[in-house]
Amino acid sequence: MLASILASGLAMGAIYALIGITYNTMFATSRVMSFTAGQLGMLGGVLGSLFMLRWGLPPVLALPLTLAAAALFGVVTEFVAVRPVLKSLEQHLYVLSTLAVALLVQQVVAIEWSTEPQPFPRLLGIGSGVWDEKYWLPVAACAATVLGLEYLYRRTLVGRAFVAVAEDNYAARALGLPERNLRIASYALAGAVGALAGFAGGQLLLAFVANGPLLNFYGFIPVALGGLGNNRGAVIGGLALGLFQQAANFLAGGIFASVAVFSLFIVVLLAAPQGLFGAPAARRV
Repeated sequence: MLASILASGLAMGAIYALIGITYNTMFATSRVMSFTAGQLGMLGGVLGSLFMLRWGLPPVLALPLTLAAAALFGVVTEFVAVRPVLKSLEQHLYVLSTLAVALLVQQVVAIEWSTEPQPFPRLLGIGSGVWDEKYWLPVAACAATVLGLEYLYRRTLVGRAFVAVAEDNYAARALGLPERNLRIASYALAGAVGALAGFAGGQLLLAFVANGPLLNFYGFIPVALGGLGNNRGAVIGGLALGLFQQAANFLAGGIFASVAVFSLFIVVLLAAPQGLFGAPAARRV
């Protein structure tokens, strides 16, 4: 039982962490919390199943196609739901604009795909029991994403430009950095990360349109726990959430597990409003 809790908890936690990183990546260059992150995860599972089961493509082709399609959706989100809001004085309208895009995508997928969960194929056919690939693939995808982003941000000029825009977009623009193009690129990158979460976790979550709102909620918790913009905090928060959720499922089950998760979430935020690993907001005087 303990091994099952650890395996499923780490796998689900890695998926939540990837969605949290998706939130952070979009927020970094736009200061907008785009509520399409969960839909990106849902699209990763649906498109992966479409390409592999209905079109008969091998995983080595289905994965890049899925990531490219989700990256394109990320760019469309920036154009349609984010850029008009950034030009407005009422910038909190991003809540409505990104939610509208998320709901629109969910309805289109429900009509064109199905409202019922559809199967997702085995990718590698490796492992069984608690060592089955459905448990370790999301963890491996999460680790590869974190390492890749660390390399991008610390070792490449584009990554350093991302960091500069995230720190102070006005100063970055004054230095001649293409702030708009970097924001578009960050939304494309976020789209690929979100889709990777759904693709790597497809055997656990299946190809299900209802995964969109589920991942939106549970993917936001690691961001709040780890501190907004802190990818390492999102990973730690996501893994902790996954383990706690699976333990609650085994011990209490049903709706009580969700109550336990959100109760813990509220307690942590009351104790540390900026998140466990976030820095308190500085106020200029």
